[in-house]
Amino acid sequence: MPARPLDVLGDYGLSARTGFLPEEAPLTRLPDDYYEPWEDLIQNLAQLVSSYKIRSRIDQLPLLKTSRLKTEEEWRRAYVIMGCCVQAYIWVGETPSDRLPPQITIPLLDAASYLGLAPMNTYATIVLWNYGLLPGESDPTNPSNLRSTNTLTGTRTEEWFYLISVTLEARGGPIITELLECMSSVRQGDDAAVVASLERTACHIVAVGALLNRMYEHCEAQPFYYDVRPLLSGTKGHASLGLPKGVFYDEGDGKGSWRQYAGGSNAQSSLIQFLDVALSVKHHATGQDGTLRRPSPSNRGFIEEMRQYMPGRHRDFLCHMEKQAHIREYAMSTEVSDPRVRAAYIEAVAALTQFRNIHLRIVARYIISPSRQPVPENSKLKVGWNLAKTAPNHNVGEEDVAKLQGTGGTKLMAFLKQTRDETSMAAKFPEIASR
Repeated sequence: MPARPLDVLGDYGLSARTGFLPEEAPLTRLPDDYYEPWEDLIQNLAQLVSSYKIRSRIDQLPLLKTSRLKTEEEWRRAYVIMGCCVQAYIWVGETPSDRLPPQITIPLLDAASYLGLAPMNTYATIVLWNYGLLPGESDPTNPSNLRSTNTLTGTRTEEWFYLISVTLEARGGPIITELLECMSSVRQGDDAAVVASLERTACHIVAVGALLNRMYEHCEAQPFYYDVRPLLSGTKGHASLGLPKGVFYDEGDGKGSWRQYAGGSNAQSSLIQFLDVALSVKHHATGQDGTLRRPSPSNRGFIEEMRQYMPGRHRDFLCHMEKQAHIREYAMSTEVSDPRVRAAYIEAVAALTQFRNIHLRIVARYIISPSRQPVPENSKLKVGWNLAKTAPNHNVGEEDVAKLQGTGGTKLMAFLKQTRDETSMAAKFPEIASR
């Protein structure tokens, strides 16, 4: 007997209410006093960053073993702490550090292995496992009800940037269950149920887009661009900043390895990738100049690469869904007699396309526009944050804008526009496109 659609969620650690976000707020502190040195450091992280004392403080940490972590929630908390420490240690100083000390490296590698994640600051570090509800609040779909457990700068701009993504994930729970039900209805050939699910999905995606538009309420563009975004960068593609081989993960006793990773990126959101999978939106790799390359087994696109930065069970869920998602194929089928099926599918894809248009506008406001402005007088970059070199302090032209990278390492605007256009293409069926 096949599993009911919602039974699948539990198999992969998902919630019918909050989707990929933990239904219970993550730990804000490890319960074992043994890990007090980690917790003391992370509680003072923003102050240590602003005073440039973070590296010396981390260097003074004892090397703590992870063998006393007992639950998955504790492993997640350890991963969050180490992920934040990675970013601060690498980027806060006169020059980038191309080495991580064993005090970070060893527990980070352990936690990443346990959770099936890259040993780096990821979307899970700053969003999925980095929030709490304010006292008396119970609705995680309203960012005003939430707080971030940890930030690098201690600013409302940074916190709000994370919290908007938290609410998107929380709001995404009903989308996941709706599309799972839709897949089940497709298998049963129930046209009316397919239409109803797709129409509700479109409404949910529109609501998620409305949440994304709330970014403007408390996230300021220039502080985000000059003070927050640089600290979220990865270690790939930064040879010009002194990281030609990335960063050496020192495991002590002469052991270690050079590693390069992308920074935390919304492309690491399993929810957004699930929408693409469920609606059969196909993305392809882009060339160095932003042009479309023909897909090949040896040339995985950026979106596919980002799955390696997702929690292992979430990644497995997406792989499982790729084998189950036949909604577009069903809508295209000549055997479907109800024209509302195709119309409802087109409506859902249009909602996802509009969501990506909203994202493009936010990128224009928070990255493209500030990159063309002089460095603000109160920017911390003027006192030496070294990733300033990736945030030009002069007016830039269109050619410079085309070269701007996302924290994940993509050619930003070319990637986002292509992703938006590929989403729209999913709704263009052969007979429609030929008219």
